[in-house]
Amino acid sequence: MQTRRDAIAGLSTLGLSACRQDASRQTAADAPAVSIHRALRYDDGLYGLMRRIVAAHNVNVRGKRVVLKPNLVEFDQQTAINTHPFFVHAVAEAFRASGAASVVIAEGPGHRRITYDLAEAAGYREVFPKLHDSFVDLNLDEVREVKLSNPISRLESLYLPQTVLDCDLLVSLPKMKTHHWVGATLSMKNLFGLVPGSVYGWPKNILHWAGIEQSIVDINRLFPRRFAIVDGIVGMDGNGPIQGSPKNAGVVIAGSDPVAVDSTCCRVMGIDPQRIGYLVVSQTAGQTLPGGVKQIAETISSVQTPFTLIPQFQKIRLTA
Repeated sequence: MQTRRDAIAGLSTLGLSACRQDASRQTAADAPAVSIHRALRYDDGLYGLMRRIVAAHNVNVRGKRVVLKPNLVEFDQQTAINTHPFFVHAVAEAFRASGAASVVIAEGPGHRRITYDLAEAAGYREVFPKLHDSFVDLNLDEVREVKLSNPISRLESLYLPQTVLDCDLLVSLPKMKTHHWVGATLSMKNLFGLVPGSVYGWPKNILHWAGIEQSIVDINRLFPRRFAIVDGIVGMDGNGPIQGSPKNAGVVIAGSDPVAVDSTCCRVMGIDPQRIGYLVVSQTAGQTLPGGVKQIAETISSVQTPFTLIPQFQKIRLTA
């Protein structure tokens, strides 16, 4: 009997020839830029790094409303599940320095019903003393129904938080992690936290029932104005996204094209992006292909750090 993982592998095979043809037509000028930066610790050096990233990618936020979406799932002092609060603070300060009208942190975890408690346990109040002034619980925010145009998943519409729908730029700030259902969770999967628990309950299984890989793509297509900065300083490998082990990868990866960013992250992690279901679905849905990425700063080979994979996902290992 074919399993869901078998189906994903089949999608990868089917999508390869078409992806290669499209990638061959892509010129260097069209290729999305993805930058890789070394960052070994969560310290004051991140403030300068984040400003350089915003400048290198020409992210214009002057007078605009920016929403930062970190990855907050659970808290365990012994491991590295969530986007580090110091990382988020450095990003927030970079956008404020660039003239953003407002910078708001927003999250809607799938497991915890009281998001502020989770954020506080994860150290966010220590870094953001006035947390309630700059943090929105998306599970409890005002919502609006948004119809999906030509959905890939079984979803026809989504109720989404007003805070996110009203922003001028949505910035995904995921933790670089393996994932026991989709192989890797990065900037695209991180947007699952936008879907409010007040409507869909906990742990928002409707997205899984509608097709997890397809739902990831449908949600991302709703937000054309976005940017991603991936916290790979200390990631998580093994049985992620919650029960894995801390992984010192020492990198920050950024870009405006989520498919290109996540594909680059996968290669840094020693994972073949052509074997990650939602990246293949993104390609076949006409989103940017990973074959034409313009690399900035460090090279993938100079920072590559293979992440440990659980037995079921050994087949996604990058072999070349």
